[in-house]
Amino acid sequence: MMSFMETTFDDILYGKLKMRQPLCGPRISVDTVLLAWFVRLRQGDRVMELGTASGGISLILAKRWPAVSFITGIDIQEELVKMARENAEINGLADRVTFEVCDIRNITSLYPPQSFDVVVVNPPYNEIGESRVSPKRGVAISRQEVVCTLEDVVRASYHLLKDRARLYMVLKAGRVSELCWLLEKTRMPLKKLKVVYPKPKVEASIILVEARRNAGRGVKVEPPLYICDESGNYTPELMSAYEIGGK
Repeated sequence: MMSFMETTFDDILYGKLKMRQPLCGPRISVDTVLLAWFVRLRQGDRVMELGTASGGISLILAKRWPAVSFITGIDIQEELVKMARENAEINGLADRVTFEVCDIRNITSLYPPQSFDVVVVNPPYNEIGESRVSPKRGVAISRQEVVCTLEDVVRASYHLLKDRARLYMVLKAGRVSELCWLLEKTRMPLKKLKVVYPKPKVEASIILVEARRNAGRGVKVEPPLYICDESGNYTPELMSAYEIGGK
């Protein structure tokens, strides 16, 4: 139990998960639910989540893919890692999901190369200078590149992944060009892209991507996803992301 961080206790995915989250800091959002929905796992996969916060994505994946028995999440903030471990216990998933304190900039000294089949990450969306840095450190770390950059994330993923293994990421749509450049430079070409729009006839908000280490070129651009329809109602595809069986 976190005595020094104010938290809430929430139902996630229509109550399929019970999670303690920081009141001010990284919390489960539509973006993170969509990322977990976009991920595809196979039996026997070893899965790493970078920047796990209170463990939401890792725990959703464990619920959604019961045949996957090795999922680990890392975060630089010790208090969030403790919270994630508590959430794993609350949901009966501590035997399949573990969490560790780790700075991804030091990943090469902590994990062997090519030791994972899947890496999942919801990195900070904003570069330093793009927006005002929050005075609350936990919020700043999750939203701005104050402790790691997008390039740090891509490099760490390349180190962790086996050849042809998969990186899944959600990112602000406006950074797609930068991300593609970093992936190509790091020999992890983009293989699948899904663009997410708040509603029809407006600009895209986020992208969901799958890249593969040392894979050939060629990308599948999936049909777009709309969070709301023209009447402002949530779309069936968005609602399916909140179902444990929704894939």
